[in-house]
Amino acid sequence: MNHFRIAPFLAIFLLWSCEDYGQLKKIQHLPATVKEVSGMEKFPNSDLIWMINDSGNKNILYGLKPGNSTLKTIEITNAENIDWEDLARDTSGNLYIGDFGNNRNKRENLVIYKVKNPEANTSGKSVATKIFFDLEDQTKFPPKKKKRNFDIEAFTHLNGKLYLFTKNRSRKSNGMSKIYRLPDQPGAHTAQLIGEFQTCAKTSCRITSASVSEDQKKLILLTNKSIYVITDFKNDDFAGGKIEHLELGHISQKESVCFKDSTSLYLSDEQSAATGRNLYEFSIN
Repeated sequence: MNHFRIAPFLAIFLLWSCEDYGQLKKIQHLPATVKEVSGMEKFPNSDLIWMINDSGNKNILYGLKPGNSTLKTIEITNAENIDWEDLARDTSGNLYIGDFGNNRNKRENLVIYKVKNPEANTSGKSVATKIFFDLEDQTKFPPKKKKRNFDIEAFTHLNGKLYLFTKNRSRKSNGMSKIYRLPDQPGAHTAQLIGEFQTCAKTSCRITSASVSEDQKKLILLTNKSIYVITDFKNDDFAGGKIEHLELGHISQKESVCFKDSTSLYLSDEQSAATGRNLYEFSIN
């Protein structure tokens, strides 16, 4: 009897090529340099998507034109990538890097780096201004396991403020994400707890990235398996707005989302074994 064995590299190829992406349209398999993308952002009327890698990687912003493998790089010379988790932009062309990943809920050195318009950068280097902050309701580092809801992996910019969403890591979590508000100016600040957003209690429902549309009227929250589209909110009462929950039909380590245009999104996931490290498009029209 003949026994047929699939070579490891062929097995990996088959997994990548045969995967069902559900409602997502795969744009490309990302370059290995950005195999741990934890945040993305895109400026209006630009061809580039700006990306960062997760904790322990270089303090570099990467600019990618979808469909290409060549990356524009900008080193943030006065920053360290302790745990970079998301990107946000304002309407003045500034980009914000959230170094606030806090898996064990014990960090006391949370910081956001504010970077001048990377689209205009020609030197490959940039000096950021720093927004240091703490969370007004965290007094223990770490708190008890049943109260560990201080990890942050998602934030966005709206009307001159930064809004942060927690990734609930509490024992027997109920899926509640806390929402904090923070000034977008350099200095030392205390992030104010302003509300909560309810997701399901499964780990795949934890919020991993956020983005606001160009017209400032849509807020997107990403999980590993779905997105929340929030509209008709007043000021920053996001939980009081109209909430549409859209399943993607695909589960992976999705940690970044941004608007492609007013009706569609870019999403990406980190590489995990033989899957992930892809850029996707998703319509919210």
